[in-house]
Amino acid sequence: MAAMNKQQMRAAWYERKGAAREVLQIGELPIPEPGPGEVRVRVAVSGVNPSDTKGRGIWRGQTEMPYPRIIPHQDGAGVIDAVGADIPDSRVGERVWIYEAQRGRASGTGAEYVIVPSGNTVRLPDGVSFVDGACLGVPAMTAHRCLFADGPIAGKTVLVTGAAGGVGQYAVQLAKWGGATVIATVSSPEKAAQARSIGADDIINYRQEDVVARVQELTGGAGVDRIVEVAFGANLPISVQVLKTNGVIATYSSDADPTPTVPFGQFLSKDITVRFVLVYVMGEQAHQEAIRDITTALEAGLLHPVAVQRFSLNEVAAAHEAVETGHTAGKVLIDLGGQSR
Repeated sequence: MAAMNKQQMRAAWYERKGAAREVLQIGELPIPEPGPGEVRVRVAVSGVNPSDTKGRGIWRGQTEMPYPRIIPHQDGAGVIDAVGADIPDSRVGERVWIYEAQRGRASGTGAEYVIVPSGNTVRLPDGVSFVDGACLGVPAMTAHRCLFADGPIAGKTVLVTGAAGGVGQYAVQLAKWGGATVIATVSSPEKAAQARSIGADDIINYRQEDVVARVQELTGGAGVDRIVEVAFGANLPISVQVLKTNGVIATYSSDADPTPTVPFGQFLSKDITVRFVLVYVMGEQAHQEAIRDITTALEAGLLHPVAVQRFSLNEVAAAHEAVETGHTAGKVLIDLGGQSR
């Protein structure tokens, strides 16, 4: 059980929604104490996701603050240093990765310490760094759900769009772990190299190549069984052409076209399934299955971020801007001191 602690911690927070440089503050707050069912983690690395920046910004006109003060960020990694009364003391000192830290709470991993439900911390296998751990959470769990919600993928062909992005990189790696052939789309030679480095079988630069023609060429005209989709609306004309009958589009984003028109007749004629994936509301079983498989893949040395961009806590606004502008591949991280290896 934790003793009373009057010390302060460094943290980033906002008390109103708006542009990162206008609303994000950095300073000191009291170190929190865990309650029943909770643990406290000394955060080494905090991960920034698009959902974090959308929550801070005025996303789709939402200006209301759910809490008077919010410490952002859902993902992170560090060491458990205190536990609630009903949590075994043996967890103290455990290296963990954190998921959904700020879901339904005012405080996430954008601080030196965070309180989370014990179940939202997962042991990091020996040899897996805090950097790697902080990159998991939302992207890896989203990728897992997109791939496996509709059954095994061994022997199937999976198209991963935006394969160098946060979710895309884990979709490629987990698809290969699951026994699939992976076709990845990217927007540059650099991202093509990243996708190939993590196991993608074939790469298509969608800025330079005809995606439909290349997929048909690569699959001998058969098409793909599954699509892990980062741009649902924008890519619909391609998806309906390359997806096999009874295929699945699992999509987690449609920012470029937030109100897409679905070509019903074409979807109907192929009996296409569209699965919308939002990690924050998927069921507990889905979370546990993701944790199980992510842990297995980590222990086998098969999951790594293809690229990270790291910032200090003082640079948190720049980190948020990097996510919002999309000028970085992979994951944006905040180093919070201590061991971040």
